[in-house]
Amino acid sequence: MVSIFLSQLLNGLLDGFYYMLIALGLSLIFSLGGIVNLAHGAFFTLGAYLAFVLSPHIGFFGALVVAPLIAAAVAVVVERVLFTRFYREDPLYSLLLTFSLAMIIEQSLRWYFGATPRAYSMPDALRGQVFMGDFVYSRYRLFLIAVAVATVAGVWYLLNRTPFGRIVRAGIQNPDILGTLGISLRPYLSTVVALAIGIAALAGVLMAPIQPVHPLMGVEVGTAAFVVVVIGGLGSFWGVVIAAIMVGLVKGLMIGLGQSQFSMMAIYLLMFMVLLLRPRGLLGERITRFE
Repeated sequence: MVSIFLSQLLNGLLDGFYYMLIALGLSLIFSLGGIVNLAHGAFFTLGAYLAFVLSPHIGFFGALVVAPLIAAAVAVVVERVLFTRFYREDPLYSLLLTFSLAMIIEQSLRWYFGATPRAYSMPDALRGQVFMGDFVYSRYRLFLIAVAVATVAGVWYLLNRTPFGRIVRAGIQNPDILGTLGISLRPYLSTVVALAIGIAALAGVLMAPIQPVHPLMGVEVGTAAFVVVVIGGLGSFWGVVIAAIMVGLVKGLMIGLGQSQFSMMAIYLLMFMVLLLRPRGLLGERITRFE
């Protein structure tokens, strides 16, 4: 029983990690550009379908690289054609825009692939179990956790140890200062949107072998990612990381206790409690243009 409980707890932590991948992108896009991207979950779904299409030709590991790159290329077009018009507008307008974009992506996938869930084969190299004493866990799920941790570490390094990251962080806090220095945020906005949506697609590729692939698979994930952003706090990298781990552990704890039907309710209750005590979120930063 202890082993089963620990497995469910680790599964919840796994959920937290892919919520984290999506939530980091959501937080970056809104913090830098003021865009509330409701289409983020749809790009997660797009990544899963790209894996389904590409894997027969280039294998799972090839799809793991190529699918996020394709999604990032699509993101650059979306940013240039659509998002650019809404950077200085009320976030409500971008919310309506990205909701429409999400519907277009979901319905396009439904039209082309159909609404029937599709099974995606797990790569042979990652099949099987890992035995740690009496504890047994899926090798693929451990791989997924490792990729998620490596991706988050890479994003942290990019934002905190590179010139690109310093400009992005300055743009989040006060873009007017960059303007006085003659630095344009436009290319950085495009790169951030491409990076954020590429990571969302990466999460979709990773999740395709362990859950059915269907046009609405990104809805629950996108909602949970918004919850993570709210709990962690706008503009805070570590706030999102901590919130994602908390959300994952709470979900896993509820499932481990045999109350899986209340797992999502527990996540929303956690958000309610955090906002009640700290409206800005756990580590929310003060962002000048939003106050």
